[in-house]
Amino acid sequence: MSTRISVAMITKNGEKYLAQELDSILKNLGEEDEIVISDDGSTDGTVETIRAYQAKNERIRLVQGPQEGIIANIENVVQKCNGDFIFLADQDDVWKEDKVKKVISEFNKNAVLVMHDAQVFNEDLTKMIMPSFFEYRGCKSGTFANLVKNRYIGCCMAFRKELVPRFLPIPRTLPMHDQWIGLTADLRKDKVVLIREPLLKYRRHEAAASDFSHNSVPVMIKNRCNLVRELWRARKIRKGPGR
Repeated sequence: MSTRISVAMITKNGEKYLAQELDSILKNLGEEDEIVISDDGSTDGTVETIRAYQAKNERIRLVQGPQEGIIANIENVVQKCNGDFIFLADQDDVWKEDKVKKVISEFNKNAVLVMHDAQVFNEDLTKMIMPSFFEYRGCKSGTFANLVKNRYIGCCMAFRKELVPRFLPIPRTLPMHDQWIGLTADLRKDKVVLIREPLLKYRRHEAAASDFSHNSVPVMIKNRCNLVRELWRARKIRKGPGR
């Protein structure tokens, strides 16, 4: 069974923590694996940092982002990946050294999407804020559970390449990509596996693209209505007319 891995990373002005993230990822990868980075118009030293790593490691590939927001950039980088298994990565976290090995073991048991737990730390990783994102969020798979409350987190997610055409394109009416990807697998009753072990250090800081805050009730209702509508529309398109 082929186990070529692609790490799909999006960056924008992430110079401060990027080297630490790349170092932790590279420790997990084999010689045939790749890191594909879609940079979305960084104005700091992010691109220079990536190119410095490229000069020493041919497994890193830099592509230009569309500069149309996070969802468009996720689409861009995922489409550029060549691996059989795609791991999503932020620009500022730290992977545990056995992360890929433990996730791949679940793919070898026919999982289509795998998500693992994470420890949440402060900005410089000196203080643990929460030992388990899963426990904090009540993480579980299943369509209804994740429609009511999103428990998917992209930086802890990996999936088979065959899932990609099922979730692309990602509707621009949605606030983020991770819930959409997870629900795509849930709705098709693909095997979704949750590893209840923290395999990543999630860094909380002011410049992070996502946080754990909650929207107001009206915004949450609007987002859920958009999500249900887009899921129904995607289902009809994939089934074809008259089905």
